[in-house]
Amino acid sequence: MAESAASFLFNQLTLFLQQKQGLLGGIGDNAVYIRDELGQMRAFLRAADEKEETDPQLKEWVNKVREISYDTEDVLETYMLKLARLHPDADGYKRYIKKPYTAVKKLMIRHQIASEFQKIKLRMENVAKTQQRFKDIYDFKDQLGSSSKTYDTRGDALLLEEEEVVGIEKPKKLLVEWLKHTGDGLMVISVVGMGGLGKTTLVKKIYDDVSVKANFDCHVWVTVSENFDLERLLRDMIYQLDNEVKLQPPQNLEAMSGDEMKEYVYKFLKDKNYLIVLDDIWKISVWESIKYAFPRKIARGRTIITTRLHNIGNAVCSETCGHLYNLDPLNAENSKKLFYRKAFPRNSCPPYLNEISESILKRCEGLPLAIVVIGGLLATKNNNFEDWKMFERTITFELQGDDLKRMTKLLSLSYHDLPYYLKACFLYLSIFREDEFLEKWEVIRLWVAEGFVEGKDGKTLEEVAEAYLNQLLNRNLIQVALTGLDRMPKGFRIHDVLREYIISKSREKNLLTVTTGGEMVCPDKIRRMTIHGRFKETEEFYNVNYLRSLFWLEFEDPEFGLIFQKVLSHCKLLKILNLRKSPIDSFPNEVFKLYHLKYLGLSGTNIEVIPKSIGNLENLETLDMERSKVTELPIEILKLRKLRHLLVSPQNTTEPGSFDLYAQGLKAPYEIGSYLRSLQTLCRIDADEADGIKIVREVGKLTQLRSLGITKLRGEDGRDLCSSLAKLTNLRWLYITGIKEDEVIDLDHSLSSLSLPFLRVIFLRGRLEKFPRWVCSLHGLSVVQLLCSRLREDPLQHLEDLPNLVFLHMGMHAYEGEELIFKGGKFQKLERLSLETLRGLRCVRVEKDSMRNLKELDIWDCERMEELPEGMEYLRNLQFLDLVNMSEKFNKRLAEQKHHEWKLSHVSKIVVVNFVNNDFSQLVDFMDMSSNNGINE
Repeated sequence: MAESAASFLFNQLTLFLQQKQGLLGGIGDNAVYIRDELGQMRAFLRAADEKEETDPQLKEWVNKVREISYDTEDVLETYMLKLARLHPDADGYKRYIKKPYTAVKKLMIRHQIASEFQKIKLRMENVAKTQQRFKDIYDFKDQLGSSSKTYDTRGDALLLEEEEVVGIEKPKKLLVEWLKHTGDGLMVISVVGMGGLGKTTLVKKIYDDVSVKANFDCHVWVTVSENFDLERLLRDMIYQLDNEVKLQPPQNLEAMSGDEMKEYVYKFLKDKNYLIVLDDIWKISVWESIKYAFPRKIARGRTIITTRLHNIGNAVCSETCGHLYNLDPLNAENSKKLFYRKAFPRNSCPPYLNEISESILKRCEGLPLAIVVIGGLLATKNNNFEDWKMFERTITFELQGDDLKRMTKLLSLSYHDLPYYLKACFLYLSIFREDEFLEKWEVIRLWVAEGFVEGKDGKTLEEVAEAYLNQLLNRNLIQVALTGLDRMPKGFRIHDVLREYIISKSREKNLLTVTTGGEMVCPDKIRRMTIHGRFKETEEFYNVNYLRSLFWLEFEDPEFGLIFQKVLSHCKLLKILNLRKSPIDSFPNEVFKLYHLKYLGLSGTNIEVIPKSIGNLENLETLDMERSKVTELPIEILKLRKLRHLLVSPQNTTEPGSFDLYAQGLKAPYEIGSYLRSLQTLCRIDADEADGIKIVREVGKLTQLRSLGITKLRGEDGRDLCSSLAKLTNLRWLYITGIKEDEVIDLDHSLSSLSLPFLRVIFLRGRLEKFPRWVCSLHGLSVVQLLCSRLREDPLQHLEDLPNLVFLHMGMHAYEGEELIFKGGKFQKLERLSLETLRGLRCVRVEKDSMRNLKELDIWDCERMEELPEGMEYLRNLQFLDLVNMSEKFNKRLAEQKHHEWKLSHVSKIVVVNFVNNDFSQLVDFMDMSSNNGINE
């Protein structure tokens, strides 16, 4: 964490020294000294950050370095802000008159800043001396603070009695079946899940099962842990193996090398049926270093590993044609059963504690460790209502106490194992409220704006940040909550117990202050603040002179405007301001004084106009005004040369089913491509033209674009748009709508096969004379949506060979033909097919071996279809069939087939829904025809 702050400042100082050399005067030498000292400390900080929990003095030193980094950043950015204010947009005589005044003022500012830098230099000299003392001490210590290590309670899972464990019956049964599978050779089963889920407990119950032991000649259990020692592990394994057959271990065992011990294990196992458990693997190198000790062909070997990391589980089991089991949290019934067993060991839950118990269980979210530890703690409260209520309200603070140290210790293992560059990113997720959906690209843009992301050659900062998210996902510290149509993660969630831990850790590191109502407990200098719900307006609340980030989300209070203006008047150094869904209808004037602002989030507000003053925010990188009431971008937006993400789609005010539903865009300045060259996201703007300048030509200059939304495209714009698309080689997402329903858009112009190599999603809404043939060459394409196209030729012939297509949607008269044929061997990766309002469609035919991976089929409002698609029985992986507003004849035949030759017995869920006159608010008929049910009306 401290390393993250130091690295950010090091990079910022380096850039400042390069760009502002002429403005530094006497400041330069001190700035160079501070930068160089920080550069030298970074490597030491990385090591110290891992060890500080066990050494209070080291922890205090790390805190001092972090605060020096923060304070230096304050001084530096205050200097830059004051310099910026000295250069107003004056010219001619005014600038001449102001020149002497500006020179004097600049001298005064430089003197003030020089004094501040001198103070910081003295502090830096002191911590540098202390660092050397720590280095001298640690030279003769194997582990920092090894004498004060907390007892590791993970081994307690090995001692649990059967009656103390709940909810393992189903996973245990499945894993036992895998273990007993006949066949020689080595097979590995990976059990994967976040810390505290009960991986060790589950596997231990399987390992001890009598029926399992009867299938193997020898059994070994080795706990690996994060402090992996290969020779210790092999030595432990040899002791257990020899003990199984009552042999004395080799006399020279302690002197044997790792390779010698692996050879010994191999020879021992080569003619035996064996079961090996490797519990708690943290690095793939562990498996790589030991795997050749296990015979692969001449014995029947079964190995179970437990790990928190998905990439390890996948790699190990795939290498041996094994199995991966993702362990889920306990369901509500088992959670309650376990909690009541721990919290009320001798009695049942008294009625007055029912509601609090449910609230606490909701926070535990099925995490067995949390349920056991919290239940055990509450058992000591003697069912006192006041004590229970206080615990419920202060669970974040309780995590810091001795009573819950066991759980905190286990959670901290995952945190401390993170690479230094991920720690701040992970703790930063505490800005989001409990149970809040973490939108992927919002998180990425925020991390970039905060300066948490390190640049890498050949990658954008956003691409590096996306890799950071994937690492957290791999470590089971976040879970996928929503996938996009392309089956890529779109949103995440974080377990409530883990969230409480990172809130506590963020407060300790002074990374973030979270207010949730009640009295605020604030550090001397608040750096980042997120406000959840109502709060008490106190003097502390306005102690925000050093605030860098402010999140004030979905706040409902009639006094919001006044309070916000007052707060903002103190926040001169603010970089991030997020007011999503706040009750404001205009830009606060104070916003335009925020020189350092990089991220401005105003999505879901009632703001209608972006003022011309937006041009003052020259450092702005993200402007998020999605679902606002803005309809036009002022020309001053072109001054924002650093802008990377412009999200300004207006609120939809049109009726469902209307052509205009998806056609809402904004008027943008015509020269947008000549000025905003850093843009990666542009959603959505109208395809306007003025003075010979076309928006569709301008976007071709925005070669960094990853997401592009163009609305109100005219027929004559097609050629220019295709020409521009050929230049957008980084594009991932493309959204195009026509200006009118009957306007023919000509997109059938040649594009090189090398154009759009990364395009994954394409949305085309508008009449097409011909299907754009260049789409066939987009091998990365995973989503195609065609609406209102009115194609007469079958579009399937152009789409069927796309190797990565997973979702195809044809709707609102996209195709006017009578028949669709899905040919054998085509659409091999398609998982979802949606046919909607194809009024001319009579017949759909599925040939054998077509769409072999299809899981979901939606057929909506295809009124001329009279029966199910022919060949449905070939769709063996189909799980869900959704039939909406089909003809009476269609539904009648469907019901008849249910009682005779039923082709869909393999489909787990079939839903039939009819509405009145296509009014989706009036449900007149619903049938659940799932294969496990009868017909229910």
